[in-house]
Order: sequence, then structure tokens, then C-alpha cells
Amino acid sequence: MHDIKWIRDNPDAFDRALKRRGLDAGAGKLIALDERRRGLIVELEQAQAQRNTASKAIGAAKKSNEEDVANKLMAEVAELKVAIPAMEAKEKQASEALQKALAEIPNLPADEVPDGTSADDNVEHHHFGAKRNYAFTAKQHFDLGEALGQMDFETAAKLSGARFVVLKSGLARMERGLGQFMLDVHTQEHGYTEVAPPLLVRDEVMYGTAQLPKFADDQFKTTTDYWLIPTAEVPLTNLVRESIVDEAELPMRFTACTPCFRAEAGAAGKDTRGMIRQHQFTKVELVSITTPEQSKDEHERMLASAEEVLRRLGLHYRVVTLCAGDMGFAAEKTYDIEVWLPGQGAYREISSCSRCGDFQARRMNARYRPKGGSPRFVHTLNGSGVAVGRALIAVMETYQQDNGAIAVPDVLQSYMGGMKVIER
Repeated sequence: MHDIKWIRDNPDAFDRALKRRGLDAGAGKLIALDERRRGLIVELEQAQAQRNTASKAIGAAKKSNEEDVANKLMAEVAELKVAIPAMEAKEKQASEALQKALAEIPNLPADEVPDGTSADDNVEHHHFGAKRNYAFTAKQHFDLGEALGQMDFETAAKLSGARFVVLKSGLARMERGLGQFMLDVHTQEHGYTEVAPPLLVRDEVMYGTAQLPKFADDQFKTTTDYWLIPTAEVPLTNLVRESIVDEAELPMRFTACTPCFRAEAGAAGKDTRGMIRQHQFTKVELVSITTPEQSKDEHERMLASAEEVLRRLGLHYRVVTLCAGDMGFAAEKTYDIEVWLPGQGAYREISSCSRCGDFQARRMNARYRPKGGSPRFVHTLNGSGVAVGRALIAVMETYQQDNGAIAVPDVLQSYMGGMKVIER
């Protein structure tokens, strides 16, 4: 959510930032909506003041036996009592129109974000490791998993339809182990507090992190009007909604390993085979709540935390800075970590670490109180730490053997009862 006062004071800067996002100028429309809202507020306040003044004058007129004046004043008050509710309704309508317009505009890109319109314009920041050479043709995860008899898409389709999977035996245990391994690293070494959040949330919680209203079609909603979380970012970030925390409590760092649910409404024809793009998947999420001054450093710290997981798993990856036209709706700057999948022969996103400024905080009314100062909006950050299903895919393809078995990375063996190889 944007600050309309800032937009009024900086209309040209606002429109330039929107243009970097590939959007048309919007300051003029927003300022016009705000002018109407402010005009109606003035009219309403004047009417309320007039009513109060007239009401007080009635008693004085009656005390002075000025019945004609008193009757005239009472008629005036009666008219205002009828007019004011209508004026309040108009002001509410104007305020809602402004809020709706503001809610549909994405966050503005930070100055250091590269220009561009698509993923082709993203800029590589750095990389870790190197592509492995195999003495055989590397297979994709679904071929490996099905040959092992431990990854079953056919049965999942009978149960739930497309974009679901049934994992069994060693692969099911590895997925569980990956999530536990990530949580242990983030809580024991990176200072994150583990949270077990609700998986069903209300409208206002989805609105707070900007999944609503724009992306409603990408979500799953229950018949009782709860939303299934698309990421633990939603409940974790909203832990501070409608509150004022003390500055000494910041930064707050939360992590959770949860199922996530996405309708993938715009993904028709994309990644139809395998586990890359599913309706249900597991992800470890990282969320930080900071002061504005801490925000940039926290972004780099969060990225390093997510990277550490991949480094210990021995996975080759690269980090890219997303261009202005490729960032998510709520982000002002985003790093994507893309892991190398030997079977696909391609880099695929496994983590996205975003700095959101006060964009989400305004929607949630989440603030902090500086020492000796007035409340200010917090800054929020979120990142995958990392996507568990995609980490499973990367481990399978990276550690595949010529006989189709999967070697278990050293750091995972203790989570798998000492198992060193997943075989049929």
C-alpha cells in the first residue's frame, strides 16, 4: 500500500517508478480520487459543525423566548440530521475508492534495481559451485522417481487430479528430512524463531501481504471463506499486524515449514510433468520484521541464510537480481536463487528473497515505536529458505547414479536414519 501524501508530494517520481514496472502513470488519477475524498471530508465536517452550533443555539433561543428563531434552528438541525448520513456514505465511498485504487498498485522498485521487462533482463549477482559432469545422460527427477517406484503421479491424479504427487519410502523421508534440516540450520545458527502457523487465514490477512485483491484467482478458498496459505509468508508476516512493537524487539526473525497451496491459474501448459509446479508443496519460509534502517542489511543476511542451505547440500546455484519488470507485486527489491538441475539442463528458481519496505506494513497497520519517538511503520522481508520440493528435485538430479539410485548428501544422512543411498 502506498502513502497518498507521498504521492501528492512526489507525483513525477511516483509515475517514473511505475513506468519502470511497465505501468502507465497513475499519480493523477490517485490525486483526483484523494481530492474528492478530502473535499467530502471538509463538507461533512462543516455540516457536523453547523449542526452542533445550531443545536446549542436552540437552547439559547428558547431561553430568550425567541420561538421563531428556535423553530428555524430546529428545522435546520432536522435537515442536517437527514443530510449528514448521506454525506458520510459519500465520504466512505470515496475513501474506499481511493483505498481500492491504491491496493491495486504494486510496490515501487528501489533505485538500485536494474531496469527491464522480463526474466531476460535479470542480472546475475554471483554463483556457487559448478555444473557436474556425468559419465551417463542425466535424467530428470520424475524419470528417476518413477523408476525407483517412490514417486507416483498416476495415483496422485486419481486422488486429486493434475499437479499432485505421492512420494513413498526414501523420497518421502528425504523430503521430510530436508525440511527438518533447513529448520535446524535457520533456528540453531541463523537466529530465526520457529513458528507453527495456521494454514487457513482470513481475507484481511491475505490482503495484508498483498495476495488480495489482485491475485485471488491464484489462491484456494474454502467454502467457509478461509484461504489456504500460498506461502507461510502470509501468517508469519501478519504476526505483527495491527500492533505497535518496541524498537528493541526488532529485528524479529520467523521461520516455518508448511504445506503451501496455489491454484497456478496462470500456469496452463507450464511444467506439466513432475514436481516443479504443484498445487500443494512444502516450503521453509523466512520472514523478518525490521526498522527502515535495518532493512537493507537484513535483506543480504536473509539471502545468505537461504544460500547456506544449498551450499551444505552441495548444490550448484546462481543468484540473480530481478529487474523492475520481473519483481513480485509487494517487492521493492528481490534476489532469486536459481539451482542447477542437471536432468533439465537448466537453472530453476528455488528461493526468492524480497525486501518490501513499508508496503505490507501499511496494509497490516504494523508499526514500531522508536525510543522517544512516534510510531513508524515497520519494514518487512520474506524469502524461501528454501522450497523443499524443489530442493528434493535438485538433490535427486544432482546426486543421481548411473544405476538410477540417489546418493544421500552427507548433511541429510542423520535425518534419514543413516541411509546413504535411495534405491529401488
